[in-house]
Amino acid sequence: MIWILLLVLTTSAVGSTFRSVCYYTNWSQYRPGRGKYVPENVDPTLCTHLIYAFAKPDNATIHPFEWNDDSTEWSKGMYERAIDLKQRNPTLKVLLAVGGYNMASEPFTSFVGDPALRAKFVDNSITFLRSRKFDGLDMDWEYPGQRGSPPADKNNLLFLMQELWLAYRDEALRTGQPRLLLTGALPAGKENIDAGYNIPELVPYIDFINVMTYDFHGSWENHTGINSPLFAHPTDLDEDAYLNMHWVSQYYVSLGAPRHKLNIGVGLYGRSFRLVDPAVSGIRAPIVEGGEAGLYTRESGFLSYYEICDMINKGAQVYDVPSQRNKYLVKGDFWVGYDDVPSITEKACYIKQQGFGGIMFWAVDLDDFSGDSCGQGTYPLMRTALAELANPSLASCPAVPGISLTTSQPTTTTLRPTTTTLRPTTTTIPPTTTTPPTTPSTTPSTTPQESGEFTCVGKPNDSYANPVACDSFYICVDQVTYQAYCAMGLIYNAQIKACDDPAHTTCPLGH
Repeated sequence: MIWILLLVLTTSAVGSTFRSVCYYTNWSQYRPGRGKYVPENVDPTLCTHLIYAFAKPDNATIHPFEWNDDSTEWSKGMYERAIDLKQRNPTLKVLLAVGGYNMASEPFTSFVGDPALRAKFVDNSITFLRSRKFDGLDMDWEYPGQRGSPPADKNNLLFLMQELWLAYRDEALRTGQPRLLLTGALPAGKENIDAGYNIPELVPYIDFINVMTYDFHGSWENHTGINSPLFAHPTDLDEDAYLNMHWVSQYYVSLGAPRHKLNIGVGLYGRSFRLVDPAVSGIRAPIVEGGEAGLYTRESGFLSYYEICDMINKGAQVYDVPSQRNKYLVKGDFWVGYDDVPSITEKACYIKQQGFGGIMFWAVDLDDFSGDSCGQGTYPLMRTALAELANPSLASCPAVPGISLTTSQPTTTTLRPTTTTLRPTTTTIPPTTTTPPTTPSTTPSTTPQESGEFTCVGKPNDSYANPVACDSFYICVDQVTYQAYCAMGLIYNAQIKACDDPAHTTCPLGH
C-alpha cells in the first residue's frame, strides 16, 4: 500500500527550484588536524545559499564574533574568504547569520522592544552587510519568548523582521542593487515555536525559513534517542510524539507557513551518550551522561559524521531504527544516533514528496568533507541528499504515517486520503497544549474520495490528470482515490505523470 501525499519533482537540486542551504561555522577553523575547516574547504557547488554563522548583536548593532572574521591590512578575513566562493559558483548567495544558541535571547531582548533601537539595528545591518558584500541576513534568535526573553518579544521579533524587510526593499530601490535577502533559522520544539513566532504574520517578511529539525534528543535527557528522526518512535508518547522531522514540518504548514518557503534541516552529526548498562542499549536506554567528545569536534555528546565513520571502522556495532529512518551504533558503553546515506536519501525524498522549498544542512564542516573516513567520497551525505532531490523518481520516498496535528481547530493539512486542499494555508490555527495521539497511526485511512469529479473505482493503480485543474492530480491505489497537489508554480505533466515546470508542458484547460 502506498501512503501517498504531495509530489514535487524538479530537474536538479542546486540551481533548480530546490534550495540547498549550507551553514558554515566560523569556529570549525579551530579543530585540530584533519578536522580543521576554513572557507576554502567548502564546495560551493553543493549550495544555493551559504550562511556564515555567527555574528553577534550588541547594543543594537552587528559585530563580528571571531578575531579573523573581518579582513585587515595584513590578512584576508573569513568573511571575505567566504564571499570568494562565488568565484567557483557565481550563483551562490552568501548570508550572515546573527545570533545562535550560545547567545540566547539577551542580545536581542535588549533592543527589540524599543522602536528607535530597532531602527538603529536595521540601519546598521544594511551598512554591515553591504560593506562586507553579503547577500542578506539570517535571523537566528534562539528563542524569542524563551531563555530570558519576555512574551512580548514574539511581537517585537515580528516588528523587527517587518522593518528589516521594508528597509531592504527601499534600499534596493534607492541604490539599484539586488535586495538583501532576509531569512530565519526557526526552532523545532513546539513550545519554542508557539512562544516566539507569529507564523502567518511573519511569512510575508521572510524569504525562506530554515527549520532546525535536529537536536530532538541529546544528553540533556536521561535516556538515548535519535538526534534527527524522520518519524516518531512507537515509544514516543504524549509530547514526545512531536519530536521528529515529520511532525514539526507539518506543524509549520498548519500554522500558515507556505511549503515553498520551508527548508527542512538535516544534521550532519549525531548525538552521543554513555550508557548506564551496555547490555541495555536500545532506544530510550538509561544514560549516565553525554558520550565522550570526539577527537576533532571536541564536544561531549556530539560527533560529526566523519567521526562516526571512524567509530564504525574501529568495530562499533550498527543498529537500524526502521520506524524513525535512522541508525545508532554501540561500542562498549558509548551510544550515538545518526544519519547515514540511506536515511539521508529518505529525508531528501520526503522533502521532495511533501513539496517543501529545499533542504538545510547543519553544518558543512560535519560531513566527511575530506572523504577520508567513510569511504563514500567527499561530502557523502550532502551529495546523496542533492542527488535524491534531483531525481524525479519517488521510489526512495518513505511511507508516511497518517498523523493529524492536534490543534484547537480542524487542520486542513490532514495526511490521509482526502479532497481537502493541501496547499499552504494563510489561516492561523491557534496552537494548544493538547497532546497528540499517544501512538501515531500506522494504518492509512481508506475512505474513498467523495468528489464527483474523479473516482479510482475500476481504474488500475496509476496517476491521472485532474479534469478540472492543472495544479493537482489523482493517484489510484487499490481503487482508493488520493488527490495530490503540485508545489506552487508547477503543473501536472501527463506525459511524465508528475508535476513539472510550465515551460516543459501546457495546461490543456488553459489555466
